[in-house]
Amino acid sequence: MRKAADRVRSSLLPIAQCAIGAGVAWFIAHDVIGHEHPFFAPMAAMISIGVSFGARLRRAVELIVGVAVGIGIGDLFVTQVGTGGWQIVLLVLIAMSAAVFLDGGPVITMQAASSAVLVATLYPPGNGGAALRMIDALVGGLVGIVVVAAIPLHPVRRAREQAAGILGVMGAALTECADGLLEQDSTKIKTALEAARGTQGSIDALRNTLEGSREIIRMSPLYWNSRSRLQRLRDASDPLDNAVRNSRVLLRRALTSVRDDEVLNPGLIVEVEKLGQAVDVVRRMMLADPDEKPDPAEATRVLRSVGKAATKDLVEGAGLSAHVVFAQTRSIVVDLMQVCGMRRLSAMALLPPTVPHPYVTPID
Repeated sequence: MRKAADRVRSSLLPIAQCAIGAGVAWFIAHDVIGHEHPFFAPMAAMISIGVSFGARLRRAVELIVGVAVGIGIGDLFVTQVGTGGWQIVLLVLIAMSAAVFLDGGPVITMQAASSAVLVATLYPPGNGGAALRMIDALVGGLVGIVVVAAIPLHPVRRAREQAAGILGVMGAALTECADGLLEQDSTKIKTALEAARGTQGSIDALRNTLEGSREIIRMSPLYWNSRSRLQRLRDASDPLDNAVRNSRVLLRRALTSVRDDEVLNPGLIVEVEKLGQAVDVVRRMMLADPDEKPDPAEATRVLRSVGKAATKDLVEGAGLSAHVVFAQTRSIVVDLMQVCGMRRLSAMALLPPTVPHPYVTPID
């Protein structure tokens, strides 16, 4: 129930946008333009807004184009061959093929097909329904764009919270991994690995949010001053993704080391634990406002202290698993420094020199 409530709470504003857009689109099409049954105007507004966060402008354009394609093909097709089961089969094939040829987006494809079918079944040619439907689609799509611009979601806050959530899972997984290595408990490390693997959907959602945020900033003057903060988040998304992927590699190899009874240097285990704590500092930095602590400089200092302690003596005479955990620890430090705004080469230069294991790929 808590997760369900969180989902509703995070989607309240998009839901409100859809509700307002649907009502305004109906009012314009019905009371202003004078359409008797403008059912597609509110539908078009809701589709163009949607409850997902991203690509709304593209959805609105695809919606309008898809409706136009479907109506045009449906009107022409039904006029020539009439309606029926086999006619609808051909009609859908032609309408969807034309939409894919024009763009290939999911909205334009499905709207072209559904519009063509509606023309063939509800709006027979000659009664003006096709033209009214095209106008309704235009009204709904434009209303959706205006609602998103006038009542926008905060373009940065949502992305920051999503990135912090990913870092929270990653930090907890690394801390749990250190405990598992210390206790030689494979169950703990396996649980941490499963949690880290489950972040891929969150990373994909973050990328979608960042794309939608850029669109909102482009449309809404209210948030034009957030462009620089959004760009920093966009720059941090790839290093964050890399950090999570490297964490998964570290966790897999840590699990292998426990299962193979390979005992790691206690100092290396401490490094993994400190790295988990440093990830939490980066998480709190992600949530902090510009004038709050920890800031990127503080987070970078914490990461640098972890990197400086990752010296080659931690893996002298050790096996492959230890070298992989060691190399991934250093890689994650570099990735997170980039999340904090540092350039990759500068971050790598802060690490102490090391002699890589012949079977371990060094940081590239």
